[in-house]
Amino acid sequence: MPSLDIDPEAGFRVDSFSETRPECVVITLDRPDRLNSQTPTTWDELVRVRRELPGTVRVVVIRGAGRAFSAGLDRSLFAGEGLLALPHLPPDEATARIAHWQQAFDWTSRPDLVSIAAVHGHAIGAGFQLALGADLRLLADDAQLTMAEPTLGIVPDLGGTKRLVDLVGYSRAAEICLTGRRLPAAEALQLGLASHVVPADELDAAVERTVEALLAIDRDAAAETKALLLGAARRSQAEQEAAEREAQYRRLRALAGLDAEH
Repeated sequence: MPSLDIDPEAGFRVDSFSETRPECVVITLDRPDRLNSQTPTTWDELVRVRRELPGTVRVVVIRGAGRAFSAGLDRSLFAGEGLLALPHLPPDEATARIAHWQQAFDWTSRPDLVSIAAVHGHAIGAGFQLALGADLRLLADDAQLTMAEPTLGIVPDLGGTKRLVDLVGYSRAAEICLTGRRLPAAEALQLGLASHVVPADELDAAVERTVEALLAIDRDAAAETKALLLGAARRSQAEQEAAEREAQYRRLRALAGLDAEH
């Protein structure tokens, strides 16, 4: 994979999953001394990586170095030129800045890319929202998820509120957000937040198995299927069935070696 020249201040690195699997890259949050806390530079660089990933990449794994996935916002953001600078900006400029940061947390919208959050230890606030922005969440049994923003006097603003409601429903999402409690891995699995929970020392192996299974699927069939799933919530049953028919026709023509055009 070509080097993306990540800003050292971003606090993460991007590597190929392995020499034999260049179709998969790993984004490792790499500030273990600060529990992989995040800054605007983290988000700016994640947005750039998301845009500049080569088209050959099919799977992205997001993980954290050290004892935690991510402790969320770096507390330094509450001073100086951090979050407390936003209210001094014109409304359009402040909200545009947040809109840009929100893009760092959207790893689901590209049908050709499947994202995996491999979560161990704490995933707090922005860390929780980064995990919510992935297609799949594989949790170690020591994982603890916390939507801590309201306890700090702010709101979750990185796309996590809708994603959480879509996954667990309004009432459960309200309880998780408005109490700021820690959600253990076993409960996350029960609520449908986690795809799998494994012992902490087996998380790497679980990620590897999942990557291999994803890459074993035909790329175009996977992209068409993911596109169907992404659109299902906004379609009626009849509309979804129509979308399935159209996708299947495209796939069958491709398999038959025919032009996609009528």
